[in-house]
Amino acid sequence: MLIASGAGLPTTVEELISPELAAKIDRLDVASRKLLSGKLPGERRSKRRGRSVEFDDFRPYSAGDDLRHIDWNVYARLDRLVIKLFREEEDLALHVLVDASASMDAGSPSKLAYALRLGFALAYVGLINQNRVSVGLFGLPESLGGSQTRGGLAELRPMRGRRSIRPMGEFLLRATQRRTATSSIAGAANDFAAACRGFAQGRAGRGIMVVISDLLAPTDEKNATGCDAGFAYLGAATSGGAFDAHAVQVLSPAEIDPARERSKGLLGDLRLTDAETGQAAEVTVTPETIRTYTNAFERYTSMVRASCAARGVAYTRVETTSPLDGLILGTLRRGGLLR
Repeated sequence: MLIASGAGLPTTVEELISPELAAKIDRLDVASRKLLSGKLPGERRSKRRGRSVEFDDFRPYSAGDDLRHIDWNVYARLDRLVIKLFREEEDLALHVLVDASASMDAGSPSKLAYALRLGFALAYVGLINQNRVSVGLFGLPESLGGSQTRGGLAELRPMRGRRSIRPMGEFLLRATQRRTATSSIAGAANDFAAACRGFAQGRAGRGIMVVISDLLAPTDEKNATGCDAGFAYLGAATSGGAFDAHAVQVLSPAEIDPARERSKGLLGDLRLTDAETGQAAEVTVTPETIRTYTNAFERYTSMVRASCAARGVAYTRVETTSPLDGLILGTLRRGGLLR
């Protein structure tokens, strides 16, 4: 990573979501790009027609239909058999997975601070709409009190309702306060895959899954990203109809274009230290080096986008300098995650 500050992390629930942002997103709700049936009866109008008390439409009777759903008043007036359709209410689950590994310290504000605020804002929207919401963080090797851990993944049990907003925020704050920066780059890629596998396979019912990460991992000899295995687990869940999966790639501006850091001396003979491994390298950075890096970085993110698209996972890239309310009210709404 170019810069690893770790500074500016939220320390209170109010810093995770400001009253101004909460007011702006208070009327939003999470949405699915596909038909998903919930585990429990809920307070949401489904795209599916079913058996609730809310009338939706008529359709002609077909052999085998339940005779109890025939509208006999229509039959008496028009001598036609029609079936009453009702709008089914379903419970929708929202699962938010945040990358808290060492590489997320890059940038100012840090990628982790941005990811935490975004993840909590999405959780907030889910909770105030009476959806089941669960959150998880990976890159946290220690067990956290009050949470479940599986394969290095720290989780908070599914919660619902406005009263759960503060406990969920406190879990995120407590988790990040105890995080470490000892994983290797290879471990980071494996942690991502293990987290996606554990989070996807451990979910009950169906719902929406959002993974928030920088998605940075080395490519292999087959020119595949280190995150492909994690995308495969999300894609398997998505293709199986269990989830509507989204990946949000959070990047600092200097990672996208290191030329933005020239004012901080990112030219010449430098000693750069890897945020994940702690290994240092002596390098000579020139404008040509930066151009080569920038081109390679864009190729990598294009590979990430293509990997998501191939597996039916919605992909969004955002810089940490982008206003959070603009991302939520604009990009994510247009992408079908919110409405």
